[in-house]
Amino acid sequence: MSEPVIADRKPAVMELEPGKYYWCACGQAQNQPFCDGSHKGSGFVPRAFEVTEKKTVALCNCKHTANSPFCDGAHSKL
Repeated sequence: MSEPVIADRKPAVMELEPGKYYWCACGQAQNQPFCDGSHKGSGFVPRAFEVTEKKTVALCNCKHTANSPFCDGAHSKL
């Protein structure tokens, strides 16, 4: 697979607790926007990121952001 699957055309806005997370880069995970291992064999790898304090984030679901795992508005150009 050379292009990621567009999981949604809007970001996943959610409140995250402190911890380490893995953002799905391939778009195939069933629990978007987080990785569930569906990328295996696709050439994509999840993007690890850490949240140090409880906060609201907008995670990219279109998989075309230049600022992964965060939404940069790329979905509006698809």
